[in-house]
Amino acid sequence: MSTPSDPPPAAAAQRKRRLEAFRHRPSLRELCLIWLPTLLLVGGAFWLTYHFVKPAPPDFLAISTGAPDGAYHQYALKYRDILARDGVRLELKPSSGSVENLARLKDDAANVDAAFVQGGLGPVSTGTPQPGEETQLRSLGNLSFEAVWVFTRGKKEYTRLTELQSLKVAIGPPGSGTRKVALDLFAAHGVPAGNPGFSPLSGRAAIDALKAGQLDAVFLIASPEAPSVRDLAATPGLKAMSFANAQAISRRFPYLTAVTLVRGVFDLNAELPAQDVELVATRANLVIRDDLHPALTYLLLQAAAEVHAGPGLFHGAGTFPAPAGADFPLADEAQRFYKDGRPFLQRYLPYWLANLVQRMIVFLIPIIGVVVPVVKFVPGIVTWRRRQRINRWYGELKFLELELAARAQTREELARHLRRLEDIETAVRDMNLPLDFADRLYTLRQHVDYVRARLHALQAEPSGAPRAAASHPAPEAT
Repeated sequence: MSTPSDPPPAAAAQRKRRLEAFRHRPSLRELCLIWLPTLLLVGGAFWLTYHFVKPAPPDFLAISTGAPDGAYHQYALKYRDILARDGVRLELKPSSGSVENLARLKDDAANVDAAFVQGGLGPVSTGTPQPGEETQLRSLGNLSFEAVWVFTRGKKEYTRLTELQSLKVAIGPPGSGTRKVALDLFAAHGVPAGNPGFSPLSGRAAIDALKAGQLDAVFLIASPEAPSVRDLAATPGLKAMSFANAQAISRRFPYLTAVTLVRGVFDLNAELPAQDVELVATRANLVIRDDLHPALTYLLLQAAAEVHAGPGLFHGAGTFPAPAGADFPLADEAQRFYKDGRPFLQRYLPYWLANLVQRMIVFLIPIIGVVVPVVKFVPGIVTWRRRQRINRWYGELKFLELELAARAQTREELARHLRRLEDIETAVRDMNLPLDFADRLYTLRQHVDYVRARLHALQAEPSGAPRAAASHPAPEAT
């Protein structure tokens, strides 16, 4: 129920219409000159930032491993458990070996993000990068030593690969890294790739054939902790060949390192092996595609640090993972990881929260670099622009007064000046400016009235009297 002091509905509506009439609406010129460029600048800054910000990391990752009973696959199983802690599912894709792993990484249709690749297959070690390979694949570092083992049957001590030319030797199937390295080493010793004694057997099938006497030797690349190596070393009648020219081989092939398997390291009681064995070893590489999300790259690096940081028979604790000697260019994230460790946010926040905060921080760049200056300077520019519109008419008045002061005016000139004053007053009355400028507009109209009064006074003078230019001061602006 309304009280007697309340205005009637009609009066309230009229008052609302009057207030609406006083509400300032920017002119089309002001929109085009100030607000539209400002909007484009802010929008462009956010668009540019969004263009360079990686999207949210996926929760899925596929890795090509190798044979299901091989060391690479065992590594991947441990990686899967570590990544699962952060909600990332790791899919394991077994393969025939490193060569197939590398082919999958290069093939977009294979949908593989990472792979274990044996040393000696990358462009850094071979010196023959394929077109585009230098930008497509990146290494996260070396993971472990993988020795080149040649287990032979019988009592004879073999010390050079040339001595195996007439024997039946398993060197692995096509597509495996073992076969590639074996053929390179045999070729360096003068044994052709088409040697009829080479067998494509590998893994458990090759071991069983060697034990059964169907093979004379087995060529494999594996860490000394691999079950297949321990099995062969403990089998009576089989022995690991000691390379008499291990140092020369490591000089000839930069991706290989001469290592020594110390006597009795497998079994101190049974003294396995019975003597020191000179070997050459390659390094296992963890390789990714260069379009892998940086957050997933850091997760893989953290998993590698957990799995491979311990000591081995050929190295001490903390040797791996390592950036030196990688077969592929090192990823930018890996360089930062080996230099500074985990990213700052991931040290203290959960994986998903760290990535969310990091992406939000990136979007602060346009806010701090563009929005804050815009908010600070645009109001001043708008105010300056509006004052200029008022000052323009003050300039017209000043010009008219200078004409009056310069010489006597005819009646026709005075009439023309009065018409000009009417145009100025109309333009000032119709100016679309906020109420903050009302005082300046009324002061301007006061000055227009002052000049009009002077003109009327000049018109009222007798026609024969001289009309000297008057120099009365204008009223000061309030």
